[in-house]
Amino acid sequence: MKSSAKKVELASVDDLFSTEESRADAQREKVVEIPLSELHPFKGHPFKVKDDEAMMETADSIKQYGVLVPAIARPDPEGGYELVAGHRRHRASELAEKETMPVIVRDLDDDAATIIMVDSNLQRESLLPSERAFAYKMKLEAMKHQGERMDLTCSQVGNKSAGKKSSELLAEQVGQSKNQIFRYIRLTELIPELLDMVDEKKIALNPAYELSFLKKEEQRDLLDAMDSEQATPSLSQAQRLKKYSQEGHLTLDMMRVIMGEEKKSDLDKVTLSADILRKYFPKSYTPQRMQETIIKLLEAWQKKRQRDQER
Repeated sequence: MKSSAKKVELASVDDLFSTEESRADAQREKVVEIPLSELHPFKGHPFKVKDDEAMMETADSIKQYGVLVPAIARPDPEGGYELVAGHRRHRASELAEKETMPVIVRDLDDDAATIIMVDSNLQRESLLPSERAFAYKMKLEAMKHQGERMDLTCSQVGNKSAGKKSSELLAEQVGQSKNQIFRYIRLTELIPELLDMVDEKKIALNPAYELSFLKKEEQRDLLDAMDSEQATPSLSQAQRLKKYSQEGHLTLDMMRVIMGEEKKSDLDKVTLSADILRKYFPKSYTPQRMQETIIKLLEAWQKKRQRDQER
C-alpha cells in the first residue's frame, strides 16, 4: 500500500511539474513564419514606406541573409495579422521575393499596439516632420487612454512617472520639450498638400506651425496664392496670415498681396547662375577660383572708384 501510495504521489508531482513547464512554455513568445499576404498594415500607420535606396539595400540584405529581426503583429479579427512593428521589413521582403517572414505574434489592445508601433519607428535616424507629428499625436492619445498603466509600454519609467502628465512623460521619452511636442502635433492640422511641402522643406517648421491655425478652406486658398505668386510664406508672413484669419479678414486677394511681397532675404541676395559666370572664365576655372577672381576684380573696381572720387 505504501509503495502504491508513493507511486501515486510521485505521479502527481510529475504531472504538476509538467503542467507548470507547459504553462511557462505557452507564455514564452515564439517566432513564427507567416505568409506576407496575411500581414496587413497597422491602421493609421503614419510612417511612409518608400521604395528608396535604403529600402533596396534592405531588400538585398534580406535576399542574402533573411529577416534578422522578427516583426511584431497581433491577430486581426477580420483574418490574418495586423503588423505592429516591421512595415519596412515586410515591404523589403516583398521586394526580395520572399513568401514569408519571421513574426512574433502578441495579443495587444489598441493603445499598447500604438505605443509599440510608434516607439519602434521613432528610433529611426531620419523622420519626416509629418511622420513625427502624427507619431507624437497617436502615442500621446494612447498614453492618455492608458493612464498610469505604464506596464504596457516599451519603455518603463518607474515610480518617477507618478503624478506626471502624459505629455510630460512623452517629452522625456523622446527627448523633446513639451512645447515642441505640441508644436509638432499642431502640424497634423495642415492639409496634406501643405504638409507635403513641409516634408519637402519648401515650408519651414515655424511658418508651418502658424499656418496650421488657418481654416482648411483658407489653407486651400493659400495654395492658390502660393502658386500664382510662386512663393512660400516666411515666418512673418505666416504670422500675419494667422492674425488676419483669426480676425476674420483673410481673403484670397489678401493672401496674394502678402505672398507677392519681396522678402528681406530676397532683397539682400544676389544670385549669379553658373551659366552666366562661365561666359567670362576659362573652362579650367573651378568655382573657388572663379569666386577669388571676382573678389579681386571687385576690390580693384572699388579702389578705382575711390581714386576717381578723390580727384
